[in-house]
Amino acid sequence: MEDMSGGREEVRRARYAVAAVFAVHGSVAGSFATRVPWIREHAGLSAGQLGFALAFMALGAACAMPLAGRLTHRFGSRAALRGLLALWTLALVLPSLAPNLVTLCLALFAYGASSGMADVAMNALGVEVERLLGKSVMSGLHGMWSAGALTGSAAGTLAAHLGADARAHFALASAVLLVLGYTVCAWVLDVQPAEDEEPPPRFALPPRSVLLIGAVGFCAVFAEGATLDWSAVFLRDRLDGSAGLAASATTGSMLTMAVARIAGDAVVNRFGAVRTVRAGGVLAVLGGLLIVCAEHPASAMAGFALMGLGIAVVVPLCFAAAGHAGPRPSQAIAGVATITYASGLVAPSLIGAVAQATSLTVSFWVVAALACGLVAFAGVLGAAERGDRAEAGSRNAAVPDPQP
Repeated sequence: MEDMSGGREEVRRARYAVAAVFAVHGSVAGSFATRVPWIREHAGLSAGQLGFALAFMALGAACAMPLAGRLTHRFGSRAALRGLLALWTLALVLPSLAPNLVTLCLALFAYGASSGMADVAMNALGVEVERLLGKSVMSGLHGMWSAGALTGSAAGTLAAHLGADARAHFALASAVLLVLGYTVCAWVLDVQPAEDEEPPPRFALPPRSVLLIGAVGFCAVFAEGATLDWSAVFLRDRLDGSAGLAASATTGSMLTMAVARIAGDAVVNRFGAVRTVRAGGVLAVLGGLLIVCAEHPASAMAGFALMGLGIAVVVPLCFAAAGHAGPRPSQAIAGVATITYASGLVAPSLIGAVAQATSLTVSFWVVAALACGLVAFAGVLGAAERGDRAEAGSRNAAVPDPQP
């Protein structure tokens, strides 16, 4: 009995530790996002050059994420996450040091690569905690990422308002987050591979079993990217909203998503992943229709809030489904993450291209149409959910010691 309760206590502690890891990861992203104007000015770039450089973040992540499984297999989940999270926090400094386009592209490639590998490692550990607890926790973990991003962006906004040099700002933020990340990693699960387990390939295409799961994530991330990057422009240009009102739409969407993700696990545990994603898809479609039909900024803001609420839990559930879908969670999660990162890269530019050719209203018709995919294809999350619930039933009787 003591071993059983000790095991449960260790898993609960690991859940809080990995939640803190998600918050640290989000804080790095939020810190970076607020100083992009400074980075652009420091490197002397045009808007087009900046857009080209930012694409290297997604490129670096897509290239490096498949390597995370190999590192986890070799060093164990705790040591791998601690090292990758340290690289990610230290990489925050690199973009601020870049004096021109070429060096910024290289810096952002390294920044994206370290982000992607840490992302895969922490999501794989989140899936393992979810398996041991026998209930959904991934939505809440991603909610902690959103909370961390809001905290990092708030600190970055203050630093920008005070006119602080981004190099000093990033150095301080990196040091603080490095210490926090290194400390909390002491309590995450330390999952080691079995002695006879074959190491995963150094680089592999996404497993076929997760392609449809990735497609669901693609629809959600496309809507998320369109909302966060174009909501302010839509309010400003399409509905003649003030600059302050337009900016508040983006912040409001982030807050809505953070709250929905933190509260999402209770909904998933009650209704299941499939019904939750379908209901979210309906909300996202209604939000999209409200946006395209809006004649007043208040209506559009309500639509963006509904859109954020509807898509908030989809990506966490896609990562969870991928991790439960096969014997190699890191490889499956890397596959889904690569697809969703691609969506995040494609969405802003495609929305802009459609708006240039037609109008922003037509662009958001595209977003609403893709949100229909959440309703149509949510069922692909069901197989992984059913398999995991069956496994969880046997684990609930006695949670094993997570350390092999």
